[in-house]
Amino acid sequence: MKEINKEKLDKYFDVTRRALAKVKIAAECPINWQKSAEDFLDMAQRYYDDAQHFMEKGDYVTAFAAINYAHGWLDAGARLGLFDVGKDNKLFTVDDK
Repeated sequence: MKEINKEKLDKYFDVTRRALAKVKIAAECPINWQKSAEDFLDMAQRYYDDAQHFMEKGDYVTAFAAINYAHGWLDAGARLGLFDVGKDNKLFTVDDK
């Protein structure tokens, strides 16, 4: 699939709409930063690999979704401070201050 159609877009909107409705802010709790950083990086790599797989199959729509998920994991990790990205606000949504 090389074009985004309404059905595919509706699917992705529905998943995100349901996820947004379900999310609750968790009570503060200590986390293992190293384990969390490794998990975020692992998820980013897996979605990146999936994106390459879908692109090679010609499913550009799913590849596009997966590559955006990959970058989303990296960006979230950077915003949380799990990753040191050198204040790079071109590749990540971090402050340059």
